Amino acid sequence: MTVLKTSLRNFFAHKGRMALSAVAVLLSVAFVCGTLVFTDTMNTTFDKLFATTAPDVTVAPKGARNDETPQNGRPASLSAATLEQVTKADGVKSAEGAVVSSSVTVVDGDNKNMGSTNGAPTIAGNWTKNDLRSMEITSGHAPRGPTEMMVDADTADKHDLELGDELRTISVAGDFTARIVGIATFKVTNPGAAIVFFDTPTAQRELLGSTGRFTQINVTAASGVSDTALKQNVSRALDGTYKLQTQKENADENREDVGEFMNVIKYAMLGFAGIAFLVGVFLIINTFSMLVAQRTREIGLMRAIGSSRRQVNRSVLVEALLLGVVGSILGVGAGVGIAIGLMKLMSMTGMNLSTDDLTVRMTTPVAGLVLGIVVTVLAAYLPARRAGKVSPMAALRDAGTPADGRAGWVRGLVGLVLTGAGAFALYAAATADRAADGALMLGAGVVLSLIGFVVIGPLLAGGVVRVISAVLLRALGPVGRMAERNALRNPRRTGATGAALMIGLALVACLSVVGSSMVASATSELDKSVGADFIVQGNQRIVPQAEKAMQQSEGLAHVTRYRELEATLTSPDGRTDDTGVTAADPTYAQDLRRPTTAGTLADAYGKDAMSVGSDYAKKHGVHVGDTVTVAFKGGKTAKLRVAAITDDDAAFDQGARYISTATMEKYLPAGLVPPSSIMFAKAKDGQEEQAYAALKESMERYPQYQVRDQTDYKEELKDQMGQLLNMVYGLLALAIIVAVLGVVNTLALSVVERTREIGLMRAIGLSRRQLRRMIRMESVVIALFGALLGLGLGMGWGATAQRLLALEGLNVLEIPWPTIIGVFIGSAFVGLFAALIPAFRAGRMNVLNAIATE
Repeated sequence: MTVLKTSLRNFFAHKGRMALSAVAVLLSVAFVCGTLVFTDTMNTTFDKLFATTAPDVTVAPKGARNDETPQNGRPASLSAATLEQVTKADGVKSAEGAVVSSSVTVVDGDNKNMGSTNGAPTIAGNWTKNDLRSMEITSGHAPRGPTEMMVDADTADKHDLELGDELRTISVAGDFTARIVGIATFKVTNPGAAIVFFDTPTAQRELLGSTGRFTQINVTAASGVSDTALKQNVSRALDGTYKLQTQKENADENREDVGEFMNVIKYAMLGFAGIAFLVGVFLIINTFSMLVAQRTREIGLMRAIGSSRRQVNRSVLVEALLLGVVGSILGVGAGVGIAIGLMKLMSMTGMNLSTDDLTVRMTTPVAGLVLGIVVTVLAAYLPARRAGKVSPMAALRDAGTPADGRAGWVRGLVGLVLTGAGAFALYAAATADRAADGALMLGAGVVLSLIGFVVIGPLLAGGVVRVISAVLLRALGPVGRMAERNALRNPRRTGATGAALMIGLALVACLSVVGSSMVASATSELDKSVGADFIVQGNQRIVPQAEKAMQQSEGLAHVTRYRELEATLTSPDGRTDDTGVTAADPTYAQDLRRPTTAGTLADAYGKDAMSVGSDYAKKHGVHVGDTVTVAFKGGKTAKLRVAAITDDDAAFDQGARYISTATMEKYLPAGLVPPSSIMFAKAKDGQEEQAYAALKESMERYPQYQVRDQTDYKEELKDQMGQLLNMVYGLLALAIIVAVLGVVNTLALSVVERTREIGLMRAIGLSRRQLRRMIRMESVVIALFGALLGLGLGMGWGATAQRLLALEGLNVLEIPWPTIIGVFIGSAFVGLFAALIPAFRAGRMNVLNAIATE
């Protein structure tokens, strides 16, 4: 009880000093809880949607998956005869055929895409009774003929669509126009997909290219018949092999598909929260170390009157426990607010998430509380242990916490060993022959070098701070020298404060180097390898009518079709793989200049010929002239002669196996030939600008595809990488904010620790302005120390990662010096900002009271 009372008294006596540490715990816990609540809410939204839309039993073609479209772009389908068989099965109350396709694009009269802007699909189909489970018609009526359609209310609101508006639907089977006659509203939250409905004959004809067929059959059970029993009855009634699922199985499959994507988001965000926690550890260690140092005499008196080491240790840990509890409780509440904010942000991008589905599972606050409290208590353990070593004699003199010179040497030795081991691991990663092996060594090198720099930080502080001070502070005269001495006074404290900032900036530098190198490598490869003037591609395969429009565009010397085919290859050694082949027109050899290690690529486009990549050839012992057996999915099996082996040391089409379009058509039925996934074009000599303008005009009717020349493509690569890096930097900002709080807290506590010293300096003539400048310069030096270590470490990580990327054909190392220099200069401003409040408080000190302070 005495320990608790002492801890409570100390905690509330230093509540101002604890506040910033509590904020660090709050932010870290809030990010963890916010991530969990946000992802759980998204899962709840999808679960409700899938459970509502799934019928009692679904019958679909064998092997069909809800998230996949066959290679020919047309959904796999069932015959009307199958529907009749299902209807006659025991326990069936009703069965209806449904047509569903996500390989469509819907545009208005101005060729503006009516689909989602957040990556969600556009789904077209026929209006069925099963749709009434999740939607209701709130305006107009269901489509009744080939020129009528219905849209969902969210899409109508987003694009200002009304009854009577005409929309054009683009599918593999062709384009057709229909007028909106109805608007249907979801009874549950629609996460963002655009939905359009037609009558059944129109959906069959325009989406499947054939009447009397369905993509699935929705079966409703008779009263008293379970879904499992109904599934068994339907299976017995069918005379073929089909994919049958109960409502739960259907919902589970959809949930699994979405869950993979959600897990990527979830664990990525939790990873950044973990970085923030790691940075917060340094803040907490520094806070308690300084509080213990400032209470040395008090702790010594406690020991003198009978308190044991264990009681002193426990007193500090109880303070940490209180800090963890307060920060974690507030963090859990803030996490719910963060989740709601993320939901609003996603709604702005087109993904609808309702707060009605806000999901706070019991495990979320428990995880936040446990994580925040445990991390805080563990971070305070070393300062608490140090406090327990304070001797009773410390009460009789002005002493700090006990210094252990041997411990300093041990720390330095351990830091050097860890840093050396990290450097060796990074070297091993950079010289690895396989990317998989190198990735493991890179991970080990990053962890070991980071820990090594953290441990060795106090030793580095002396030399690095002196160098920075020689450049920045010496010119400021006595004030600059005092700022330098203050930063050097406690290397351990300076090292820990700088390390907190180092972690975030090391990751920023690493990712900047990797991102810039990837763009520079791809750009270099584009200049070296791509001979095509124009590239056309989109999120969907290129429909035949768009392909035809491109081929008819004026000013083009040739157009190349590029198709990805599902196939199983059997090499001469008898081993198989199902990674498929690529079918292209012979002009592709001009559009992408792939060097070969054997043979000539043009020969691979000959009759019954193909090429393989050098990695495949090495793995299977394949040489030019050998025969590879290729079993085309849905087609025939061919024995193709290897006419060329392409060099896989390339950024584009690495590992691709090429055949000609003619070879594909020989062994694959016309109905299974897939649309092109990408197309290339070459302009006639001297007509590049005219051909570019004509091509963009020809493809204007198909906004789902982008027409780019090489300059556009390079800019697109830069923009995509820039957007990705900006998102990562935004997540890393949390760790940097926590690091800034650490600098603020360190300076604030340092000012309190030096109260008497500051009073004496003021008494002998130091002005308030000079005092504030001294503290600001001390903060700048600490921030630049952390930045210098972080940026140097991050560039080393990035350069190593680039060597691994070189194994995948990305051979250019580019250091983004503007970003690195900008971050370094920005760190100085971070230091200035962090010192504003401590410097202001120091300047307001009463000189006499400060001198009288013990």
